[in-house]
Order: sequence, then C-alpha cells, then structure tokens
Amino acid sequence: MVSLTEENYLKAIFALSEREPDARVSTNAIAQRLNTAAASVTDMLKRLAEKHLVAYERYKGASLTPAGKAIAVDLVRKHRLWEFFLTEKLGFAWDEVHEMAEDLEHVDHPELIDRLADFLGNPRYDPHGDPIPDRRGHIAYHNPLHLAELAPGERARVLAVDQDAPDDPELLRFLSKIGLVLGASVEVVAAEDYDDARLVRIEGAEPRAISDKVGMRLLVRRESPKGA
Repeated sequence: MVSLTEENYLKAIFALSEREPDARVSTNAIAQRLNTAAASVTDMLKRLAEKHLVAYERYKGASLTPAGKAIAVDLVRKHRLWEFFLTEKLGFAWDEVHEMAEDLEHVDHPELIDRLADFLGNPRYDPHGDPIPDRRGHIAYHNPLHLAELAPGERARVLAVDQDAPDDPELLRFLSKIGLVLGASVEVVAAEDYDDARLVRIEGAEPRAISDKVGMRLLVRRESPKGA
C-alpha cells in the first residue's frame, strides 16, 4: 500500500528526472520541490527504497524503480486528464485547475480513469500543453524549444508552458492577458542584447517586449527557419 505522501514523492522524483529517466535526483532537489526539510526527504527515500519503489544511495540521490515509475506515470496521467476535464468540460481557466487536479489524481479507480479518457476523446496534451501518458504509460514529448531561443525573423507556434508553470497561476494569468496561450502564433521582431528581452508579435498584433524569464517558460514549434 502506497500512501498519498509517498505518491507525491514518487511524482516529484519523476518530474525532476522526466527527461533523463535514469538520472539520480538529489535530496536537496526533492526537498526544494516539495518545500520540506532535507532530513524528511532522506527518511522518506529510505522508506520508499524498502518498498522497492526507488533506488536510493546516500550522497548520490534517488531514482525510480520500474514499480515506482509506473505509480508516478499513473499519477501524472490522472492529473493531466482531470485538468483537461476541468477546463474543457467544466469551464475552468488553465490557471485554476492545478490544485484541484492535485487532489483528484489520488483517486484510485482505474476503470474511472479509462472511461474519463474515452469520454474526453483520449487527449494527448493537457491544458498547459503537457503530454498525457496513454494507457500503456507512453508519453509523447514535445521538442523542447523555448521562445527565448528564437532569433529575430523566426516564427513559431506556442505548444506548452514548462512543467512548473501550472504551479504559477500569476504567470498563466499574465500569458492569457497578452495572448501567449497554447496555439498562438508568434514572431520575434527583434532581440535586445542587454537584457535578452525579445520584441514579439503575437497573433499579428503590435509587438511587445517579452522577458527572457517568460520566454524560457514557453515551449514552441518553429514554423519558419531563420532568414526564410
């Protein structure tokens, strides 16, 4: 039996190593993500190791075992399906659904989740653009190109916000306000060397400055090569 707290730890380790599944995650990184003390993380990692859900070695961090990864991916699948349901069917904004999905993801009823996925048309991405694992746990990742990496003259389409953005409703509200939402077409008009800000035209509107801080939190798909 895995407790809710243990599930949260497994999901945190997965999030911190999602792009490098064999990488070990440090105790401090987990503590920072879960906003808890490093000593508490160490105790939990030992407990999870006893359950064969993580491989843990002192001073070298932890990684998920196949059993631990299966639980984490299932949580991610449920979380992102619930976010999709809450926005598409109940009309919540993308900056409102993360905390609700945090609660709903712990509902342990596989048939419910499979029926939910079918009801929603088996969506591939959640409202923030994060990929939703399928029934087999396969995840179709985006190519991680950030808006801040585009050069003047390049155009792109917004695919997603970074994985921490759902925890930042203020950022999501700002992006909605200026039109930098999923599917938006953007063109980089100019770049400032001094502060790395970019002058960006969003959906053909007047250009506006976008900071590098914001640009690094948006994943895009390039639609025309530089100089095209």
